[in-house]
Amino acid sequence: MNTDHTLLPVLRHERDLPAATERYGWRFHHLGIPTTEVREGERHLPELGMYVSGFPESVFGIEWMRFEEGSPIHELIQRVPHLAFVVDDLDEALKGKELLGTPTEPMGGVRVAMILENGAPVELMEFTS
Repeated sequence: MNTDHTLLPVLRHERDLPAATERYGWRFHHLGIPTTEVREGERHLPELGMYVSGFPESVFGIEWMRFEEGSPIHELIQRVPHLAFVVDDLDEALKGKELLGTPTEPMGGVRVAMILENGAPVELMEFTS
């Protein structure tokens, strides 16, 4: 697998997969959608000032995110849906990327970071155990 994680603008055809999956082997994990609606089954992440729901039940990896006032999460992430990808080496994947905040460990065994790509937030996740 190619370990050069510099995503350069590349023209691609409609049938081509994004470079993140085709060239770098990043694997789709979920679509995070901000909401202000209280949803059934929410799980509170107090250190991030947010609630998440929907992921365990979604066959497509849809996760709803509701933020508390004063949440430390970057404003763009609170307003714009994001795609999340699993990467083998988070530190390597972050090289040359514009970070939206600092990498975190929202739960045991997973490190995450948000980057800015083409004006949209993208989450990169590394499972450490």
